[in-house]
Amino acid sequence: MNEHPSIARFRAELSSRGGTGRIVVLPDSVHTAALAAEALGCEVGAIANSLLFAASTRAGETVPVLVLTSGAHRVDTDKVAAAIDVLALKRAKPEFVREHTGQVIGGVSPIAHPGPIRTFLDPALRAYDEIWAAAGHPAAVFSTTYDELRVMTGAREIAVN
Repeated sequence: MNEHPSIARFRAELSSRGGTGRIVVLPDSVHTAALAAEALGCEVGAIANSLLFAASTRAGETVPVLVLTSGAHRVDTDKVAAAIDVLALKRAKPEFVREHTGQVIGGVSPIAHPGPIRTFLDPALRAYDEIWAAAGHPAAVFSTTYDELRVMTGAREIAVN
């Protein structure tokens, strides 16, 4: 099989973390939760968007923060910034996303990054028996459960909206 290198890296990381879901490569890129849900035949809320933010810390640094949120939600960046004790959360630029995740916007997975990223998980995803998230490439997704995703990422639960 001629698999894209970023999907192959994700597959290896998923296996090493004990992930049990299946990886699906869709025929077209699914850049939005609505498109992914339509392609997979699930509710938009069952899509776990992996959103990387540039967080401004009290020490004057800019660090990556990953928020795994239901596709049915928009992240309230002010609320989340206050809850995680950073000065501000801003949408990360494509170069920042690539540097910290090794992936491109639209394909950022919850795992398989070059280094650890502080990660937060939207508890609204708990409502779904099966959730789907990007698998390291804009056209690839994988199935998982809320508990499995929390364990694999080490994410802390946080209300995002």
